[in-house]
Amino acid sequence: MVLSWFNPGLVLVLCRFLNHLKEDDVACEEAVSNSDLMLFHSLKPLLKKNRDRTLSSVLLESKLGADLSIIRDSILIGCSDRGSAHFCLDLGNTMFVFSAAVDATAVEEECAAMFVDLRKSFFLLSKSEAPLVSQALLRWHQTHRFCSFSGKPTKRNRSGSQRFTEGSKVIHYPQMSPVVIALVHDGSRCLLGRQASFPPGFYSALAGFCDMGENVEETVRREVAEEVGLEVQSVTYSCSQHWPFPNSSFMIGCFAAISPAHSQLSVDHSELEDARWFDLRQIQAGLKIAPPKKGDPVVTWFPPRHAIGQWLIAEWAEQQRHHLT
Repeated sequence: MVLSWFNPGLVLVLCRFLNHLKEDDVACEEAVSNSDLMLFHSLKPLLKKNRDRTLSSVLLESKLGADLSIIRDSILIGCSDRGSAHFCLDLGNTMFVFSAAVDATAVEEECAAMFVDLRKSFFLLSKSEAPLVSQALLRWHQTHRFCSFSGKPTKRNRSGSQRFTEGSKVIHYPQMSPVVIALVHDGSRCLLGRQASFPPGFYSALAGFCDMGENVEETVRREVAEEVGLEVQSVTYSCSQHWPFPNSSFMIGCFAAISPAHSQLSVDHSELEDARWFDLRQIQAGLKIAPPKKGDPVVTWFPPRHAIGQWLIAEWAEQQRHHLT
């Protein structure tokens, strides 16, 4: 019987299993030959189209290519509830001596899938966590080949959970930059904004990086004041999410309450192209709108269901609905 991820005992076993693979190179080497492998090419994940036109990642059995030395360069990203390890591998990474021999088109044809830019395909992904984590780890390894302390080349452990230099006690771990994403509300409306780089009609919660020395509440208050000129009265935590764009970030989702009497916006157009208030009816309508295709009329739409931006918007809408009933 396959147990659920919500089984506390199973979660404990799998967490310890993954930690063992990260710390034991021999055990990790044994696991990779009988694991599931997610392929990338130049940081583009191998994705397949589903019947509903969404995209999903492709997991291959690495034992099918166990005779190839390339799987030794794969990176541990997790495991299934059956205890099968999951690894990812970038076939187009120039650090690999075999990369020139890899034919991306042949791989796509063999797997009936395609290498797709993750940022562009994000709104079509049916499940996004594995590609997000994988791409972030692959990019980190590609950009940290030298030690920032000594300048010497770094090596990775078998799992890819760390990098180090020979004869040095300095260990480098993948890092994430803390970012707050705040849904501002005045009790009956919520505030959404858009940057000029966003797709047409796309609106989301306000977000910004934490400055050195700031806590979450201070960052929320500063970002809201800078971007839309509002004074935040209270901040409550909601949820969090890893985010790889443009580099690996740790998104901290919050609700930021302001006074209805002081809700006049003063948008900093160097930060945002636009920001506006939405009532419950507008939010409920927007949550039903799928990302428009190229050439479609411009409509107001929100982040996809697996993005923290929509989690915040949907949670606020649900709270409002209960409050009104």
